[in-house]
Amino acid sequence: MAIEDMLDLCPGNITNFEEKLRNFYTEHIHADEEIRYCLEGSAYFDVRDKDDRWIRIWIKAGDLIILPAGIYHRFTLDTGNHIKLMRLFVGEPVWTAYNRPQEDHPARKGYIKSVTEKVGVPLAAH
Repeated sequence: MAIEDMLDLCPGNITNFEEKLRNFYTEHIHADEEIRYCLEGSAYFDVRDKDDRWIRIWIKAGDLIILPAGIYHRFTLDTGNHIKLMRLFVGEPVWTAYNRPQEDHPARKGYIKSVTEKVGVPLAAH
């Protein structure tokens, strides 16, 4: 069962706007996939590569992004200072962030294992 909700993130729409942005920008993982469809505006998702370097992904209206469970990431608005996202969940909607480090979290271990199996050689998790 898929469930959705909306996040309209801009200074006038969210209480504690700056605090929310700081939380989103703190590097973290989730136990489930993070599935987002951008309806309006634009922003950045930053993810870590296998060498622990940031990769910046710019999303804008019409883009869909799916981050695997266990991947370290963060989120921030761009200079437009607004984004409206449809948040999609498989099953019960849970948005629990586990701030880095989380190397022993089952989702992180599963992510590292899936990347290692695809590459065929063990990768160091940072």
